[in-house]
Amino acid sequence: MISQFFVLSQRGDNIVFRDYRGEVQKGSTEIFFRKVKFWKEEGQDEAQAPPVFNVDGVNYFHVKVAGLLFVATTRVNISPSLVLELLQRIARVIKDYLGVLSEDSLRKNFVLVYELLDEVIDFGYVQSTSTEVLKSYIFNEPIAVDAARLPPLGPAAIFMQGSKRMPGTAVTKSVIANEPAGRKREEIFVDIIEKISVTFSSSGYILTSEIDGTIQMKSYLTGNPEIRVALNEELNIGRGSGSLYDYRSSTGSGAVILDDCNFHESVRLDSFDVDRTLSLVPPDGEFPVMNYRMTQEFKPPFRVNALIEEAGNLRAEVTIKIRAEFPSNITANTIVVQMPLPKYTTRATFELDRGAAGQTADFKEANKKLEWSLKKAIISHMLLWSLIVGGSEHTLRAKLTFLQETHGNITKESGPVSMTFIIPMHNASGLQVKYLQIAKKSSTYNPYRWVRYVTQANSYVARL
Repeated sequence: MISQFFVLSQRGDNIVFRDYRGEVQKGSTEIFFRKVKFWKEEGQDEAQAPPVFNVDGVNYFHVKVAGLLFVATTRVNISPSLVLELLQRIARVIKDYLGVLSEDSLRKNFVLVYELLDEVIDFGYVQSTSTEVLKSYIFNEPIAVDAARLPPLGPAAIFMQGSKRMPGTAVTKSVIANEPAGRKREEIFVDIIEKISVTFSSSGYILTSEIDGTIQMKSYLTGNPEIRVALNEELNIGRGSGSLYDYRSSTGSGAVILDDCNFHESVRLDSFDVDRTLSLVPPDGEFPVMNYRMTQEFKPPFRVNALIEEAGNLRAEVTIKIRAEFPSNITANTIVVQMPLPKYTTRATFELDRGAAGQTADFKEANKKLEWSLKKAIISHMLLWSLIVGGSEHTLRAKLTFLQETHGNITKESGPVSMTFIIPMHNASGLQVKYLQIAKKSSTYNPYRWVRYVTQANSYVARL
């Protein structure tokens, strides 16, 4: 049971607000935003607010989706995981109906958004978060927002390639709005999104590695035809010695070994044991067909090496090298490398590789961090040249100046190095969609099929 629900912009502007029970005092949005913006923990100069916290007897739950803060409040003791999942589902439902989830789309479609909220939650209790079920109760039409003008915050931005977007931007269509002249383009999207966590030792060896993956689907097919999705034939799940999915039975080079997985309720597994095929009738809206986890050895997309050495009583030198281990025909989007420096660092000067177009390095004095960004550089109006291609190697050298003579171990007071990145059309696990089959209504029925891959950094860390 929740008392309030509201959505705030990154500036703290109140975009959507609904008070269901009147139990929480007015001004809760200001209290929440001030607490989140200036959150500090004991012994830390800066910290990020946890997803759940309590202020004056009010429990605040929040998630950040597409740059927006989705928040719920209550005075009762309620399961945090339940409320956080509810916030995620509300964001997903709103995106399904608006097509694009952004501050602009919420403001332009506030009538539709409030109509959705009144159907999803009644007097603080959840009624339904199913996009398909809600269609029977929603009567307002969405006002279209041009996705091309939006900042790259949503999932569609993952598939940007330079100044051009892949055809996948059609996933920004609403589930209830038709195209001009009443036309509807028959198409279906399947996205394999993998978030990887890797920790490297100081010598460059992999200490821990894990993949959290999702097969996402969004269908714009009329008539709800049956879909068949075929995955790798040499796909093994689980490690039990007596298990049907015995990982030791697979010796082929194309074998994929998952620790565990779960499926959407609409998925039928009748033939999954035989040929690794999933059958389903996709519901409206975007939904996860399959979630999976993998801790078996895999080739990380980047190798990271970092070194910090003293160069005198008041100086030190930092060297960071990253190498792209993926194929040369793959291009990574913006990469950001960060490294905490000793608290007594006062100045940093940087040296980049020759011809390092699109690379910038900065010393964040407020939090004593080194930040190295590798972006795409525009060479001319017609050419967009990227430095982050497979097989490339990049080096940053930094000279640090300290306020006082160092008495401790500089290595222990620095790092670790962390990376964030997005690599379209690449996945680390090797899981693939072999084919996407749609039940035909007629011999001329041939809808568009889009299968896309992306790898993101969840936690990518190199120790010093």
